[in-house]
Amino acid sequence: MPDHDFAVEAAIEGELSLLDAEVRRSPERLGALLHPGFREFGASGRVWDRASMLVHLTSTTGPGSRPITATRMKGVQLAPDLVHITFDTEGDNGRLVHRSSLWSRTPDGWRLYFHQGTPFSAEPPDAE
Repeated sequence: MPDHDFAVEAAIEGELSLLDAEVRRSPERLGALLHPGFREFGASGRVWDRASMLVHLTSTTGPGSRPITATRMKGVQLAPDLVHITFDTEGDNGRLVHRSSLWSRTPDGWRLYFHQGTPFSAEPPDAE
């Protein structure tokens, strides 16, 4: 199913772009990837909308910022215009986060509609 592969690849490409410091510093490039109805439940516990995320990322991502490392990225097409992406990240502070994103196909291309981050520890949990 070629459309399926294209949809997942397009969403993964968008997700990887969002991890790029240059994209995060640019309101135009970042805005082109975020759906008008964007919402996020951040790893910090904060709830973000599109406007607050644009202000936050463009003002806190400095030149020379260390790239965010993504691992275990995979996707599945849930509907013709909807892709679910899951992956893990490690930020410049060593913080590990499980991530889940929903990408929606719009007339302007694939855009991030919803994102959630959940911190985790690399240490195995203690046996109970």
